Amino acid sequence: MKISFKYISYFLLFILGLSMTLTSCTDDLNVTPKDDDEFLSDDFFKDPTSYKQVLAKLYAGLYVGGNDGDGMPDISGLGGDFSSYLRLMFVTQEFPTDEAIVAWNDDGLPALNMQRWSPSNQFLYGIFSRAFYEISVANEFLRQTTDEKLTERGFDSNLKAEVATFRAEARFLRAFSYYNLMDLFGNVPITTEKDPVGLFYPEQKTRAEVFAYIESELKDIDAGLAASKTNEYGRVDKTAAKFLLAQIYLNSKVYTGTERFNDAAIVCNDIITGSGYTFANVPYSYLFAANNDRNGAQTEVIFPVIGDGNAIRATGGGMSFILHASIGGSMDAGKQGMNGGWAGIRTRPEFVKLFPDVDASGDKRGTFYTNGQTLDVTDASVFTNGYAVTKYSNLNSDGTAAQRTDIPDTDFPMYRLSDVYLMYAEATLRGASSGNVATALGYVNKIRLRAGAGIISTSDLTLDFILDERARELFWECHRRTDLIRFGKFTGGSKIWQWKGGVKNGSSTDSFRDLMPIPSTAIQANPTLKQNPGY
Repeated sequence: MKISFKYISYFLLFILGLSMTLTSCTDDLNVTPKDDDEFLSDDFFKDPTSYKQVLAKLYAGLYVGGNDGDGMPDISGLGGDFSSYLRLMFVTQEFPTDEAIVAWNDDGLPALNMQRWSPSNQFLYGIFSRAFYEISVANEFLRQTTDEKLTERGFDSNLKAEVATFRAEARFLRAFSYYNLMDLFGNVPITTEKDPVGLFYPEQKTRAEVFAYIESELKDIDAGLAASKTNEYGRVDKTAAKFLLAQIYLNSKVYTGTERFNDAAIVCNDIITGSGYTFANVPYSYLFAANNDRNGAQTEVIFPVIGDGNAIRATGGGMSFILHASIGGSMDAGKQGMNGGWAGIRTRPEFVKLFPDVDASGDKRGTFYTNGQTLDVTDASVFTNGYAVTKYSNLNSDGTAAQRTDIPDTDFPMYRLSDVYLMYAEATLRGASSGNVATALGYVNKIRLRAGAGIISTSDLTLDFILDERARELFWECHRRTDLIRFGKFTGGSKIWQWKGGVKNGSSTDSFRDLMPIPSTAIQANPTLKQNPGY
């Protein structure tokens, strides 16, 4: 089922692009079609096959930046490679932390390495615009798929039932974008299908209001989403919505000022015991191989961003970016299943030190390439400064080649069950009344045994240990910035890493940087928006 939806998601985007002129621009945060004879018009939706095509556009927007891969970009002012949602998530969640550093000097990247960004940073503009672009497509899809409109078009009950599930998925993907906006920027506008089409100034909401909206949406769509593990591979189900709900509850203190750790533990327990997703009893590396949709790893992946070397035209976004950019120096790209490297991303010494002995440690998650690489990052612009990371591969788990070497088959595991185990353990340690420490310890040791890291005892299970274990298990999966903020260690001086604050040995940074600035172009377009403090 994976291939069929991939081809709808990616290959047909070229066809869709011929009739589509949706472009995210800073003139209108609620990005909508320019007139009625364009993509998402009434005429377009007279075709019963159009509904799945637009749903596919929403999913594909997580990976590619335009309607022909890197070409025909969705976001005005940024190429399809730079504006890939997954690439932008990686840039904003990993580069400002101890887990990654990038050698390139593209405008805005060194500032992200050093926590010295400004409202003019093009990558912050990119993810702000990409998230609102996804929201705008979801909004128009929801406007065009009401029961009334389907009845007017003469569609039968079977199509109506299918579209009802599509609508729930579109609402999930919209909530996912609002989550990223809330997490990164705090107070942001909310637009829905009930808002007018065209230029208007959407009202900026408080972070707590955005949180409440996301929570309400995730609860409301539960009835409409496919039952757990019954949907096509690559499409979300009830468990994906529960995962996002658990995620916002775990971070509720940051977002709203109110702790919701018990709610997080309850939802995590529901996923663990009742969803049907199971811990993958395969080597850790299988989770990040080219065939991770069918090598046993897929049993724990709740929400994958699917990749396919033949179906995807994008060479600069998504997993293509993560794999190409992490290869350089003396590395043999072929050993990662790729045709070359871009000498960009590697890691910092503080992250490496979470694995006590890189060369001898039994922890198989410490996937570092060290030949010709220095542990120390003396010069952030030199790829060989800092250990390279080989976590992701475009080879199948048995070592055989994927479909091609320029665009990987590897799926990105956006949500997986191991994360739920760790969220449950953290919520329990933070005082969740429904949590059980012995159960939490069992989950953590299950993860560690698969990694070859050895089990721990109850006395070892502390919050500091959980933060480190999340890094070991989930590094480069777009969680680190959010995790560090929740633990109070992203800014300030309680945790220092090289080049934090713009100096080689690292320095304390101002706490206002726990929030990214609203992009200056967005404020120019909507003067009612207020900038975050400190910027």
